Amino acid sequence: MTKLGDTANKRVVLAKVGLDGHDRGIQIVARGLRDGGFQVIYPGLWQTPEAVVRTVMDEDADWLGLSLLSGAHMTLVPRILGLLKEAGLEQVRILVGGIIPEDDIPALLAMGVSRVFGPGTPLSEIVDHMNQDLGPNRG
Repeated sequence: MTKLGDTANKRVVLAKVGLDGHDRGIQIVARGLRDGGFQVIYPGLWQTPEAVVRTVMDEDADWLGLSLLSGAHMTLVPRILGLLKEAGLEQVRILVGGIIPEDDIPALLAMGVSRVFGPGTPLSEIVDHMNQDLGPNRG
């Protein structure tokens, strides 16, 4: 795992979108990213896509991590990507985590998601990926 300070200027918004009320995993990821040197902004549960994009803009985030357990990822992720584009934030890189069926992962990656992480992913794997993916998320 990358040591503290290696990514001091990287800001990440972690978001729970929709009606999913389980946030233990995202809180663990938030601590892991902070330990990995990222500045983490977590606005809490039950965010709308519009509120998430507004937070990304207000916080000048480099990354957006979406935690989805509700099964609504194929609706919410495209909506958020569209709103990011409308806001001129195509450079923000996107991670998706949670309960995502394997069959949906290629479609999410094709939309511009940088990576999809499932339950039990080592925190070091997430931090290492974020440190390696420093370029624009979408074309």
